[in-house]
Amino acid sequence: MSYLRAKDAVGGAMGTCFAIIDGERYELMQVKEVTATVKKTKTELSILGLTAKQVKSGGWSGTGKMKAYYVSSLFREMMLKYMKNGEDLFFELLITNEDPDSEAGRQSVLLKGVNLDEMVLAALDVDSSALEEEMTFTFEDAELMESFAAL
Repeated sequence: MSYLRAKDAVGGAMGTCFAIIDGERYELMQVKEVTATVKKTKTELSILGLTAKQVKSGGWSGTGKMKAYYVSSLFREMMLKYMKNGEDLFFELLITNEDPDSEAGRQSVLLKGVNLDEMVLAALDVDSSALEEEMTFTFEDAELMESFAAL
């Protein structure tokens, strides 16, 4: 009988996140958490002779969120360009999981057409020893650059 060994579970802190903006690659070492989610668009269909409805997929949408320590102005500068002159910037995010203790190896996902929805423009908090921020985004495409090994 096969089973997952605990050491092969991939540690969430082991990995990297890069933003690729206008051909420049920025390591986002301040990122604490990134989640990208795909949701299928489905239509319910009534079928003659059936009491249950069936579903047909007809597209998808990609959304995500990123939590980070509040130490970089990179995304604020992008948002301000949009606020001041309507210049909306789309970029890529390269997210890699790589836990050296796991035999699962590496997985890298490239999110394409990433566009910020919402972010913190300025922050203060007298009770915080490390300011954090959360950004939400959408994306238009994705590519699995590297896959985990079959265990």
